[in-house]
Amino acid sequence: MELLDDIRAAKEIVQALIKAKKTFRMYPETNPMYAKTIEDTHAKFRNFFDYRDELTFKIKQNEIFCDSEQIYSNPQKEDNIALFFFKDGLREITFKKGFSVEELEDFMKILTIDYDKEVLDDDVVTLLWEKDFHYVKYVVDELFLTEDEDYESVAVKEIKDKTAGGDELTKAYEDVFTEEGVKEISIVPLTDNDLHAVVKEIERDAQDKTGKLIAIIFEMLYQAENKSEYEDVGHFLNSIIEFSIRHGNLETVLDILRKAREVTAMPSIADDAKKNLNMVFPFLRFDTTIKLLGELLDSGVEISEKVWDEYVAFLDKNAIQPFITILGELKSIPARKNVINALISLGRKDIHSLARGLYDSRWYVVRNIIYILGRVGDKAAADYLLKTVNHSDIRVRKEGIKALGEIGVPEVFPVLRGCFNDPEVQIRTAAARALGNIGSTAAKNIILQRMTSATFVKMDFSEKKEFYEVLSIWKDNDVVEFLMKTLKKKSFFKRALNDENRACAAYCLGLIGNNDALPLLHKTKESRHKLLREYVYSAIKRIEHGR
Repeated sequence: MELLDDIRAAKEIVQALIKAKKTFRMYPETNPMYAKTIEDTHAKFRNFFDYRDELTFKIKQNEIFCDSEQIYSNPQKEDNIALFFFKDGLREITFKKGFSVEELEDFMKILTIDYDKEVLDDDVVTLLWEKDFHYVKYVVDELFLTEDEDYESVAVKEIKDKTAGGDELTKAYEDVFTEEGVKEISIVPLTDNDLHAVVKEIERDAQDKTGKLIAIIFEMLYQAENKSEYEDVGHFLNSIIEFSIRHGNLETVLDILRKAREVTAMPSIADDAKKNLNMVFPFLRFDTTIKLLGELLDSGVEISEKVWDEYVAFLDKNAIQPFITILGELKSIPARKNVINALISLGRKDIHSLARGLYDSRWYVVRNIIYILGRVGDKAAADYLLKTVNHSDIRVRKEGIKALGEIGVPEVFPVLRGCFNDPEVQIRTAAARALGNIGSTAAKNIILQRMTSATFVKMDFSEKKEFYEVLSIWKDNDVVEFLMKTLKKKSFFKRALNDENRACAAYCLGLIGNNDALPLLHKTKESRHKLLREYVYSAIKRIEHGR
């Protein structure tokens, strides 16, 4: 994982914790949103721990840092997660790989407590200590623990002092409210049950209105009498689509698209009506619409695979370029996965438009396009992919070589063979693995030619081992014969290099699992060369265990 990806993932985790903190206060544990929030937040941690074993947040008064990079800042007192930790003396929090859903839920319960309103004898540090987390470690300011001064009060006072101003205006308001006849109003705070009821009402009200509005607009279409009224219907539907995407409701968009497709197929509908109703389909692939879609995907709203696939099916090849544009701008891994899947589907409609993404200035976009071309599986993609092995970025070249191995047409063999002369060992071994993925006789012969060349024996042991591992894919007689011959070979000059080759041959025979090799392996197991001896013993054990 690149450093920028680390920082981006860390930012996503902080935002997920802030979002979860709000959700926990609004929904009871029995509500599906409660469980969904835990799972979504834990998914952010899992994505990070796929690449790193620890995530450390350094806490300042209004800021959080990760690897010296600021990932959170909030100068206000309200909803300030940095101040929430800082005021109780926490200066550093580390989450370790293995951080479970159960520990996350316990951590969130501590994070959700309102220390201003709820009567508690303990602070955040004490509650963390009582939970005895296995995969959460923290550092507390020892000086803070020994001071009697209430840090939060001081911090809040400092903020108020900095923002003090307009004394005359403030005094005027105070005078008004102290005049005779003005009575103090008692404000009753909302309970959790009140909040739950409000959320449900908002959700139910929004759904009901949108559905009714769609029904009304289609009724307007049926009743329309002229071109202008038909145009109004088309614009109204596009507005609802835009509104629904902004609010994460792709199901409503699909309802409109299904209805539009159904109505345009009716012979009784006027041609002008069909023409304007069809405006909704090109609207989907406008740059602005797809940018909105990208923002929705990046927001963390969960979209089912079924809904996403159906939505993409309504798009045409003109959506390819806008999707490529946002692919390089998306911040979250799930969002990129959705767009990649969309481009795989759309690329089958027009592979040439998809291949234009190979000329993007952003290396990570080019690498993703290569992956997509490989998944499309069209043989025509090989012509475009052949050029990627000369890209300036090694990560792009590796992805291009891998994709060529997945396509496997004869045209890729000269290019993959040429990669064996690349100065980068990663490129040479990637070419070997690509040939192994093809698995044909021609691919095997190219591998064997390389392994019998004069330069091969001088390579580092790790690289030679990679080639032998690829060779184990073929279990035919000529491969076994080559390995047996290599294992028998003795050399007075360059004996150490030759014994490395013999060790690799033994390793490969063990992977193949050929019983005929056992007599020779037993004969070689007393070799003075430690590496050769270890690999021979390992091969014998592997073969005999497989009997």
